[in-house]
Amino acid sequence: MTTPTAVTFSETDIDRLGDHAGRIGLIVDAAGRLDVAGRRVNRLCKGALKRALEARVEAGFKEGDSLTLAYPAGMAAEAVDVICLARNAAEIPARHAGALLGQKRGKADLLLAAGALRRAAWVVQGAVLRDYSFRDHKTSGEVPEGAIEVMANDPAAVEEAVAPLLAVADGTFMTRDLVNEPANILTTATFADRLTEMTALGLKVEVLEEDKLEELGLRTLLAVGQGSASPSKVVVMQWDGGADDAAPLALVGKGVVFDTGGISLKPAAGMEDMTMDMGGAGTVAGVMRALALRKAKANVVGLVGLVENMPSGTAIRPGDVVKSMKGDTVEILNTDAEGRLVLCDVMWYAQERFEPAGVIDLATLTGAIIIGLGHENAGVFSNDDTLCNAFLKAAEAEAEGAWRMPLGQAYDDMLKSPIADMKNIGGRPGGSITAAQFLQRFIKEDMPWIHLDIAGVASLKSPSKLAPKGATGWGVRALDRLVADMFEKG
Repeated sequence: MTTPTAVTFSETDIDRLGDHAGRIGLIVDAAGRLDVAGRRVNRLCKGALKRALEARVEAGFKEGDSLTLAYPAGMAAEAVDVICLARNAAEIPARHAGALLGQKRGKADLLLAAGALRRAAWVVQGAVLRDYSFRDHKTSGEVPEGAIEVMANDPAAVEEAVAPLLAVADGTFMTRDLVNEPANILTTATFADRLTEMTALGLKVEVLEEDKLEELGLRTLLAVGQGSASPSKVVVMQWDGGADDAAPLALVGKGVVFDTGGISLKPAAGMEDMTMDMGGAGTVAGVMRALALRKAKANVVGLVGLVENMPSGTAIRPGDVVKSMKGDTVEILNTDAEGRLVLCDVMWYAQERFEPAGVIDLATLTGAIIIGLGHENAGVFSNDDTLCNAFLKAAEAEAEGAWRMPLGQAYDDMLKSPIADMKNIGGRPGGSITAAQFLQRFIKEDMPWIHLDIAGVASLKSPSKLAPKGATGWGVRALDRLVADMFEKG
């Protein structure tokens, strides 16, 4: 697993600024005012910093802008990176300011002169989140280099504040690594092994193999994987950090390690991207890791259905009818609408076994949600305003785009089948909504539920503020905050 950049903390010592050989990070406001560290740097480089800042301020220096002095005279530093951020900045701009520093760091050691900055912890988290690179299959022999040192007036306070944020960053890195892995490496067995390793963090991890799944009746999940040589599995991860009698929040993830579409074969162009079709399961894994690392005082269970959707002589066919664990029958019209078949069984199993306080499922489920929302927002579907609003608030606080979508009987009626209880698709119109309606049929009455369609946000073709191109780790921060807000403080 990719290890987050090492971070250390020290007391402000401006006498060290001249001798630091890596990069130095400074925070200034829109007026270009320098703190004690900035003034020392300015003296060392004979006023060059102040002159550069004055020019930028005159041209317009706003929050989120940056200025770099490369190889400043009179200093050993490779560069001085100046980020514009208000001294009383909120969490999101502080995190984005840190991400700029993480993006610029390269292989150099970064010395962040945080001084008395109020949101220093979020600056640090942003730097670590953006300073990510997936190198597992590079043969160049390169290894991550450099570290981050935070120089602050009260380093102990900053270190304490940043600890849970770095735990979330660690969980985000796990999600990114899983989503970035090629399918010949991340098989269903390898995926299960990686989750089992988290028992070292205090999680209880159980792997349900095909014979047990057959015994339990998870037939729609098994149907998806029956065309593959890779065995289907369900992995259950439990974090019991809350009260003994508190019902857990259940997180359920779609873990299709590769999706060819099955007999309803996808076009060749772009099929290589289907290595990320386990993004929902990857997010659940990252959240569970984050909760364990920060010792969350809540009960949460994460369940992931791990399958591979392949065409073969044993694969399910369009027109087949399969009975779910719930007992409802499903007419399979399109084998490429497989994620909902995995989720419906796992969601039902989660409710039967754990009687949770709520269920949140995550899946790279439909291309339709990308047509509707692009790559800026995940689609949010819910039967419960309280849980949904709490999640949307958490996602907004973490700057993870999320937009609530409608549900309704007219959409549900589109799933009617003449030969079974339901079809697995409802046609092209409202495709992401009818997929959500299908899943809602497997949520028990009065069970709070959210479905997150993350097809557009789990992996990007271009860099985002907090991640290079590729897997984003979307949802780890928002769900961790939801747990903190609703289940640790409730």
